[in-house]
Amino acid sequence: MTSLTQRSSGLVQRRTEASRNAAADKERGIGEDDESRREEEEEDDKGDSKETRLTLMEEVLLLGLKDREGYTSFWNDCISSGLRGCMLIELALRGRLHLEPCGIRRKSLLARKVIFKSDAPTGDMLLDEALKHVKETQPPETVQSWIELLSGETWNPLKLHFQLRNVRERLAKNLVEKGVLTTEKQNFLLFDMTTHPLTNSTIKQRLVRKVQESVLDRWVNEPQRMDRRMLALIFLAHSSDVLENAFAPLLDEQYDLAMKRVRLLLDLDPEGEAAKSGANELLWAVVAAFTK
Repeated sequence: MTSLTQRSSGLVQRRTEASRNAAADKERGIGEDDESRREEEEEDDKGDSKETRLTLMEEVLLLGLKDREGYTSFWNDCISSGLRGCMLIELALRGRLHLEPCGIRRKSLLARKVIFKSDAPTGDMLLDEALKHVKETQPPETVQSWIELLSGETWNPLKLHFQLRNVRERLAKNLVEKGVLTTEKQNFLLFDMTTHPLTNSTIKQRLVRKVQESVLDRWVNEPQRMDRRMLALIFLAHSSDVLENAFAPLLDEQYDLAMKRVRLLLDLDPEGEAAKSGANELLWAVVAAFTK
């Protein structure tokens, strides 16, 4: 009887140890999965060196450029205003601009003025030029007004000096300096045009992959949990009519799922999102300007 009891207790002990070992292995496996995922994400970030780290404007332009031809579609009349929206968000994310308080009357995002916050140089001539305009303008203007003024879409001749000229060409030259594009001359019968074909496909592929993964494998279903730059890139690439280029290589099922999730983002209420904790109000004001 005693030996039977001992055998039983020994069996229970072995089972307990086995279950503990299994639990430990499972926990170790989960930890290794999390660690490998973190390493993978760090590797992606590490790939963006200082030389190849792109601004929102450069990313939108790169998505819009034809790889071999080196220019954007002649039929795309949205990218100009989209790039100006990128500038405002880029400056907001860098702590140079913000929206005025909504006040007691709870003014809407599009009714609130853009306020200068810091004139510390950004290291980007286009951004510094736009920042200088905002700093020197009194009274302040709204987000919608700044997108129009920086694009030159104004009937007021006294405000034409706000227009930022040759933006696409200047951004393309930035990408040439960063080793992403090269410069060529193409003849179009009646005129010659400077083009900027893709020379470093790795950087563009990485950008396209990040956009795809943000609405597929790494989709979080909560805008406030998304990376702000990626959230802004999706909205502005869509407004600039270049988001389709990032999704073109996808399979049909993946494409449908990606567009469905982009539609979920586009259907969000910017006023409600801007009111949430940690939200960047100027980012959502630019979104409101393009989706209203």
